[in-house]
Amino acid sequence: MAAAEPRPLAELAQVPPLDGILCDIDDTLTHHGRLVPGALEALARAQRAGLKVIPVTGRPGGWVDHIARMWPVDGVVGENGGLWFWREDGEAGAQLHRRFLQDPATRATNRARLELLGEEILAAVPGTALASDQPYRELDLAIDFCEDVPALGDDAIDAIVSCFEAAGATCKVSSIHVNGWFGRFDKLAGIRALHRDRWGTDIDVDRWAFFGDSANDAPMFGAFPLSIGVANVRAFLPRMDTGPAWITDGEGGHGFVEAMDRLLG
Repeated sequence: MAAAEPRPLAELAQVPPLDGILCDIDDTLTHHGRLVPGALEALARAQRAGLKVIPVTGRPGGWVDHIARMWPVDGVVGENGGLWFWREDGEAGAQLHRRFLQDPATRATNRARLELLGEEILAAVPGTALASDQPYRELDLAIDFCEDVPALGDDAIDAIVSCFEAAGATCKVSSIHVNGWFGRFDKLAGIRALHRDRWGTDIDVDRWAFFGDSANDAPMFGAFPLSIGVANVRAFLPRMDTGPAWITDGEGGHGFVEAMDRLLG
């Protein structure tokens, strides 16, 4: 069942009190594969306003390590909820905390299974490739359908999903990859785990805004009342049972900046 059309963000009458901002990265902070400078500045503006900032992404652990260290963020959830890192500054200097849902032995066993599955998917679905960031992943397998390969259609995406599901893997469709893994987790489980680990409490979904753009964001759209899709989310609404409550006029990072101007205005 396709998700309902979200309401225009311009119709949001009142912004509730917020603890923080959660956001996807690809095609939410970026546009045509590049980070929108104003989107990065909007994250810094949110922190200056006293809000916590946490990207929640399908990107790999290697990227999460860099983002947690270098960006104006209070933590990062990566690989669709399978890991979460945060930097903590103290008198002895900065310390990066790294947490994984699965232990090293489980990750190693699953990695071997995913490597074989990846070979099967590439043979079964012509035009696909392993994502260029695959070497930096800890828990999942990312199949590229439009980032570094000519864009493939819905039939190819559906075929990739079928291969993952036939192997007993969980999978989610992002705006650029189909990600699959063995185990049961998603972005919502990841942000709940990070919040408990870092602040010792469950996240209050009524006091956070979430921004996303694609099908792997559906658990977050369903959980957070102030869920906002950038305009390009419309392409993925047919793949979601639950979409965002609100939608921007602009696409990608430009839509994110538009919405942050509204929330921080």
